Formats: sequence, structure tokens, C-alpha cells
Amino acid sequence: MSALPSDAADEGLTHDGPAQVPEPTPVPTLNVANLLTLSRLVLVPLFVAALFVGDGHDTTWRAIATGLFAIASATDQLDGWVARKYGLITDFGKIADPIADKALTGAALVGLSVLGELGWWVTIVIAVREIGVTLLRFWVIRHGVIPASRGGKAKTMAQIAAIVAYLLPLPAGADPVRWALMGLALVLTVVTGVDYLVRAVRLRAAGRRVTGS
Repeated sequence: MSALPSDAADEGLTHDGPAQVPEPTPVPTLNVANLLTLSRLVLVPLFVAALFVGDGHDTTWRAIATGLFAIASATDQLDGWVARKYGLITDFGKIADPIADKALTGAALVGLSVLGELGWWVTIVIAVREIGVTLLRFWVIRHGVIPASRGGKAKTMAQIAAIVAYLLPLPAGADPVRWALMGLALVLTVVTGVDYLVRAVRLRAAGRRVTGS
């Protein structure tokens, strides 16, 4: 039997025709990363319940609420790491992850405002940005998914730090630190919101040029 010509071997050909390239295995929607994301959603009502025990003035339950918020926030970092490391990135995760983040931070901000510890204008500014970005995600979803930017990640971390500072039963002397952290979170929230709007408009325009619709 004669050997295959070198050009045929280079092209992956055999006597039976072109070599079959196996298709990549689809990533299941129900995976560890997405379960972590869903666990964050489950923790939201538990956190809210703990926050309002004793009208928010029970020190022990306030610490428990802070702990639940911190644990839920940690899953945000963990699910992203797991998804990237083990190739578990899915379209569901790309959408569910930011929604879970917004549910958690939104519940915390509204809760603090209801308790009179955070101005409603702060909660409204952040809520408008977060809801607006969520709507933008659905607006451009047929053209693609905009990944989180470094600014967006910094915004999330700043919001978490500011909320934790407000949740902790700290003395009044800590107020300047709280205000500074929340101020930073507000600035990053607005700036990254504008950036996301620009990227969404560009993605939609590019997608419409490709599809002609």
C-alpha cells in the first residue's frame, strides 16, 4: 500500500475522505457556575428578612444580614471564575449573572432607604442605571452580548464595599467613610452606564448592518 501524498496528509485526508472533526460539546445550562448565580438570587430574600428584624436596629441580625450580603456577593466572583476556568460560559449565565447582581444590590439599597439610612435619591440613581443596562442587554441580545468591562467590575466592587459599610452596625464616626465609598460607587455607576449605552448602540448598529434589518 502506497503512502498518502504529503499534501493530502497535511490537509487531514485519508483514503476514506476528509477526516471528521468532532463538534464541540455544548455547555449545559445547568452547571456549577449557573447554580452559584441562582444561589445568589435565593439569598436575596433571606438577606432582606434578616435586615428588617427589629426594624433594622437589632445588632445581631444586622451582622447576619451583612454576612448574607457578603456571601451572596462572593458568589458573583466565584461563578465567573468557575465559568472561565472550566469553560462553563453560557448565554443564560451572561444574562442571569448581572440580573442576580442587580437584585442583590437593589434589595440592599432599597432596604437601607426604607430604614432611613440612605437617601432615596442615591437608590434611584443606581436603580435607574442598573435597570437601564438590563433593558439594553435585551435590546441588543439578538446581535450579541456585551461582556462586563473593567469599569463595570470596579463599579460592582465599589457598590459592594459601600453597601457593606452601610449595613455594618458602625458608630456615627464612620459616616465620612460611608459617604466616600458611596460617592465613588455613584460616580462609577453613572460613568459605566454611559459607556454601556454607547457600546450597546454600536453593537446594535453593527448587527443591523450585517443582517440588513
